[in-house]
Formats: sequence, C-alpha cells, structure tokens
Amino acid sequence: MNIDLEQIKNIDLNDVARWPKPFKVAVIVLICIAVLGMGLWFDTRNQLAALETSRNKEQELKNVFKQKAHQAANLGAYKAQMEEMKRSFGTMLRQLPSKTEVAELLVDISQTGLENGLEFELFKPQSEKPVEFYSELPIKISVTGRYHEFGKFISDVAALPRIVTLQDFSIAPLKDDPDTLVMEVTAKTYRYLDEEEVETLAKSKKEKKK
Repeated sequence: MNIDLEQIKNIDLNDVARWPKPFKVAVIVLICIAVLGMGLWFDTRNQLAALETSRNKEQELKNVFKQKAHQAANLGAYKAQMEEMKRSFGTMLRQLPSKTEVAELLVDISQTGLENGLEFELFKPQSEKPVEFYSELPIKISVTGRYHEFGKFISDVAALPRIVTLQDFSIAPLKDDPDTLVMEVTAKTYRYLDEEEVETLAKSKKEKKK
C-alpha cells in the first residue's frame, strides 16, 4: 500500500469521503492502535495495582502461615507449660488456708514465736482484705527478745506449710532494759475465697463501677 505525498498534501480533512483509500486505511489503523494502546494502558495500570495488592496480601498470608506453623510446631511444649502452670497454681492454692484453717495458722505463728523464746506484747489480727480469688489477713505483732531469736522466728515462720509474709519491720531496745529488743512487724497470711465469696466480691465490684 503506497501513499502519494502529493495526494496527502491535497487531502481535505473535512472531506473524509474523498480521502485516498490507502490514507483511510492508515488513519483507521492508527486510530485502532491508539484506542488499543489507551485501553491496554488503563487496563494494565489497574492490573498492576491489583497485582501489588495481591503481592502484599500474599506476604501477609505467608507471615500468618509462618506464625501458625510455629504455634503448631510448639503446641506440645505449650500444653506441657500450661499443665505445669496449673500444677504450680494448684500447689500455691493449697498453701492458702481455708476459712476454717485460719485460726490454726494464727496459733502456729504465735506458737513459733513462743518456741523461739519471744514474748508477745501484741498479736492482733486486722480486718480481712479480699483480693480477686483470695483474701489478705494482716496481723499486727509486737514481741520482745534478742536478735538471734528474732532471726529464728522469721526463719521458722517462712518455713510454715502455709504462706505467711512479714512486712514493716521495726526493732528498738526497751527503755528500761537495753539488752532486750522490741520488734514490731506486720504478718500477712492469705486464704482462698470459696465460690460464694468470689461471686459476692465480683457483684460488689460491678456495683461500685455503676
């Protein structure tokens, strides 16, 4: 298909019907190429955006898969760890006395002091303080004795089968007997709450929030 340059010069752009056939074909081809190119450009741009989104999603899914695979591979270890935690928690819970055993524990603490040669000036349980599934019972204690007797008393209290903590120590000599010391301390023991007490505590907290 040959196009004469003289014919191109004499073409009237407003009179398409009289254009030479080769020129018409060339223009149609160019228009088709332009339309096709624009379609490809806009369509391809959307496809590229979709491709980028898919790649990001793929990476996200790979990360999730790796995480799940790691969890699955360590599932046995996790289960064993949970079982160990349950056993440890059960052991600790058994060290908390029940309501009926608190009186016996108070006797054990006072008996431990007497066995170590201490004289009790004060042994006064305070009001209980409920905390989650257990309750704290502070006990104000004032005893007289000597340093080594205090040390043995503290050591023996720590060795009791029930959990007892000693806090807020204060030691000073007696005014009329400098060789004898007075130790004031707060002992805290703990007991677990029964189901009814836990429910009552939970209801009380909800009412306070209202």
